Amino acid sequence: MSELGPIFRALLRNKVGAFLLALQIALTMTIMVNAIHMIENRSSMMARPSGLDEANQFYLSSNGYAENFNERAVVEEDLRNIRALPGIVDVTQINAIPLSGGGWSMGLQTETGEDKPSVGVAVYFVDDHGIDAFGVNLIAGENFSPTEITYRQRNEQGWPQNIIVTEAMAKELFPDLTPAQVIGKTTYIGGDEPMTITGVIDQLQAPWVGWSGVERVMLVPQRTEFRSSRYFIRTEPGQRDRMMKEVEEMLVAEDRGRLIRNVRTMEETRDDSYRSYSALQTILWIIVIILTIITALGIVGMVTFSVNRRRKQIGTRRALGASRFDIMKHFMLENFLVTSVGLLLGVGSSIALNIWLVDAFSLPRIGWYYIPVAMVILWLVGQAAVFGPARKASQISPALATRTA
Repeated sequence: MSELGPIFRALLRNKVGAFLLALQIALTMTIMVNAIHMIENRSSMMARPSGLDEANQFYLSSNGYAENFNERAVVEEDLRNIRALPGIVDVTQINAIPLSGGGWSMGLQTETGEDKPSVGVAVYFVDDHGIDAFGVNLIAGENFSPTEITYRQRNEQGWPQNIIVTEAMAKELFPDLTPAQVIGKTTYIGGDEPMTITGVIDQLQAPWVGWSGVERVMLVPQRTEFRSSRYFIRTEPGQRDRMMKEVEEMLVAEDRGRLIRNVRTMEETRDDSYRSYSALQTILWIIVIILTIITALGIVGMVTFSVNRRRKQIGTRRALGASRFDIMKHFMLENFLVTSVGLLLGVGSSIALNIWLVDAFSLPRIGWYYIPVAMVILWLVGQAAVFGPARKASQISPALATRTA
């Protein structure tokens, strides 16, 4: 194109400004690509199904304070009374709440020995009503029987014989077996204590939403005697809010030497658990928008400066027959070239930053489409930013511009 020669010569006369603008565009692209990638990654994590019937579930704490507090008797009576209420699907005592951020974890291994590799797993102590209270599906094996349920003391070290695991945990332990083939397999906890897998459920999440093994869970057939119990309750559809109030009032009315606290829904727990993710998304969007605006203003500033400095040159071109469109095209093409250089630099820096994020924070690699989409966006931003100064340049009068000082 015949315009490229004059454009390159003009850029060489202001190469420092053009280079700084290209670096700014590269920085904007680098942050934009990786920020949007992180936003999308957090969105996909927040959208993961937990396996629970969250819309119809809530939980509460029962904390004993009386010296003669008989936790075993209180828990058994509470569970019977709650299950008898119309509108309740099921309830179980549990040691930790999914997605809540606090719970138990252990390591399971397929070979005995403390030096053998183990797989981390979240532990939920439940009774034979746990699966129904969660609302999960048993896809292989069988549920715990009432006779299997024992009580666990606070400092107890041993473990029961049978466990139920999620499909993700079964696949981690025995990658070559189907859920049905995993039934009856022996795993080891604490290095050498055997546990038999008697059931596999489809999905259930751990308490820690940021954990890479969030789908790895095992259910243990035990209730706890820690003087502090949690009841995980599932209601019939649409009955949750009514049952929350009714269950709390019923338990409070029974003076058993304990306090009822922390009555919360699973939806509230999910919102709290992902609050930091939502805040990070907001911050990243603000950063991307601010950087894009700053880049656009930088383009406007540079082109405006270039127009003011080259008024006489522009007027001369107009006097020699250049149209207003020719002047606008010159500046828009000039900006397109500077933006393209910045974007080419940005491709390399975007990939380099993503590699560092993958190594440092275990983030997934960016998809191939992020880079071309970011390039198109910044090309459009650059052309929109240069339009105003270019239009102003095209309106310079030949007579005024060629007048000597």
